[in-house]
Amino acid sequence: MTQPEDATQPEVRKGLAGVVADVTAISKVDPETNSLLYRGYPVQDLAATQPFEAVAWLLWHDDLPTAAELADLRATERAHRALADDVRAAIDLLPTSAHPMDEVRTAVSVIGAREVAGLTALDAAAGPEETVARSVRLFAALPAVVAYGQRRRRGLELVEPRDDLDFSANFLWMTFGTEPEPVVADAFNRSMILYAEHSFNASTFTARVITSTLADVHSAVVGAVAALKGPLHGGANEAVMDTLAEIGSADRVAAWLDDALAAKRKIMGFGHRVYKHGDSRVPTMKAALDTLVAHYDRPDLGDLYAALEAEFVERKGIYPNLDYPSGPAYHLMGFDTPTFTPLFVAARVTGWTAHVAEQQAANSLIRPLSEYVGPARREVPPAGHTG
Repeated sequence: MTQPEDATQPEVRKGLAGVVADVTAISKVDPETNSLLYRGYPVQDLAATQPFEAVAWLLWHDDLPTAAELADLRATERAHRALADDVRAAIDLLPTSAHPMDEVRTAVSVIGAREVAGLTALDAAAGPEETVARSVRLFAALPAVVAYGQRRRRGLELVEPRDDLDFSANFLWMTFGTEPEPVVADAFNRSMILYAEHSFNASTFTARVITSTLADVHSAVVGAVAALKGPLHGGANEAVMDTLAEIGSADRVAAWLDDALAAKRKIMGFGHRVYKHGDSRVPTMKAALDTLVAHYDRPDLGDLYAALEAEFVERKGIYPNLDYPSGPAYHLMGFDTPTFTPLFVAARVTGWTAHVAEQQAANSLIRPLSEYVGPARREVPPAGHTG
């Protein structure tokens, strides 16, 4: 934080650290229990008991759905799962060497353009109720986008969705072409819930800033996707798997960390601005990872994970965040490392769009001030003057 030189200068909080920009009823970190709450419910309890569709409803509304409400949401979601021809065509225009997040960003833009075609910019903005309706359709469409992206990079054909599978199981089906084992589907469902929402993080705040201009929900999500692509935000789970692959095995951790710290490398997957005593989501995701390590008989990966965590915590006193266990979990499921952040999108779109609707309901244009530190006023030189 930059301290003011005198009382006449404003205090500048770099990164808006500590600044309360607005109120929200969607989520918070409870300081007493260090637990992330979605509309009051501890996320670890939701992950242990709820399907992702029910948690999506919770974020968009005030409470968990009734049986009838969940059935209606599932019916709508299943009706919009297929990859639309225009979206597929747009993705196919991109080189397979493009980052999957570029595919997702492009796909959301195409879907949004279709949703508001023929409307004025003001009408396209709509209101919270219509925003939630559009959000459900986008939520339903994203798994096909992510799954097709991975498959086309592998030279594989599109897999059509199945309406007899829930959101998480169908996502895995469209990606891999086989019905997932229950332990895998459960771990994936838990990861989606844990990634769904996290208050005013960088991508969510981006979405709210865009919404505050009266832009439509898809425009806000495109901006959020762009923010999430960065390795200091969503791209961290990719970096975790790259780190584990670089180290190779548990017996190499100490030497690797010696070199990494000496070179002042940033070790992704550790630390969090909000959590000072460890990310409350980690135990739930680590438990899911443990089930996958056992299921796929990969104790080597489990040992590597544990060794790096123990060594880093001992040396730096910094604990893992959610990206640390989710990276190897997605790897074991069979996702390519560049696909990890699009998986984050497929989950976080529920939180983003809940915030978009909340911003619309009590909107104020977000326009902070800045402290100018450039040159003082000066005169423009005469024409022809070369300096």
